[in-house]
Amino acid sequence: MGAAAVALSAPSLRSPGPQLLISPGLDGAASSWATIVVAITVQALPFLLLGVLVSAALSALVPVRLLRRATPSSPALAVPVAAGAGVLLPGCECGSVPVARSLIQRGAPPAAALAFLLASPAINPIVLVSTAVAYQGSPGMPIARLVASLLAAVLVGWAWILLDDDARLALGPGGAHDGARDQHRHGGAGRLDAFRAAAVHDLLEAGGFLVVGAMVAGLVRVAAPGEWFAVLGERPWAAALVMAGLAIVLSLCSEADAFVAASFTGVPATAQLVFLVVGPMVDLKLMVMQYGAFGRRFVVRFVPLALGAAILCALAIGPLLLPL
Repeated sequence: MGAAAVALSAPSLRSPGPQLLISPGLDGAASSWATIVVAITVQALPFLLLGVLVSAALSALVPVRLLRRATPSSPALAVPVAAGAGVLLPGCECGSVPVARSLIQRGAPPAAALAFLLASPAINPIVLVSTAVAYQGSPGMPIARLVASLLAAVLVGWAWILLDDDARLALGPGGAHDGARDQHRHGGAGRLDAFRAAAVHDLLEAGGFLVVGAMVAGLVRVAAPGEWFAVLGERPWAAALVMAGLAIVLSLCSEADAFVAASFTGVPATAQLVFLVVGPMVDLKLMVMQYGAFGRRFVVRFVPLALGAAILCALAIGPLLLPL
């Protein structure tokens, strides 16, 4: 396990940095819970901030038409190209939905835009580095996350072509990130305003979800009986479904979710991978944004497809690259 997992696994949780921030009036379980929350938040926050700044810069400075020009006209070829572009173009979940919407509006194959939507928040360099830091004792985790997430994004894109579901895309009015990109035409001052607006919006939203996620992880670590983790360790499918459910509910930013996943030290590594692959692709926050951008019919069809692909790809790749 990585630094986060090692620091949080000991019952005493005597991590000197986080402990300095804990009130001496807290004892026992409350002190342990507070230490876990602070430890996860402190370790994840730098990556979250970096991801927000880079994503906001791309939103304000990189025209969507550049992505459209780089996308092949053939949908079957455009899907892996668009998914692979996520490695080079860091983006948060919040920004990926309006980017995909703009790509479709500009004539990109919808399947390719959706592959980019799934891949960009999951496989960009900031996310992979944060995963490597969180799992310093498990170098296979960032590789497994990259492979499983990229595979899931490509499979969903190709499946969308086969299902011929483009008619289900009812493009909505857009959102904050769309407004940010519209400011390109206003020159340097407009781009600066767009960068500031996108950064503040994403930082407040993602930071709030990070704190809530850390609080839930701390509660599980302190309150859940050890027998629960033993049961999950003996039932990989149950562990995978539990971690997938947590990823959906917590709605964490992908730059920070690895530190929360690594704190579940009693859960099998492959189930932790499920958490990391599902989160950037399917969560409550994304469902709401996708509903606003593409309509209800799209969400009803797309979410189960993405969720199934994410879980199956993580379960297939995990045993190959991670310790059992």
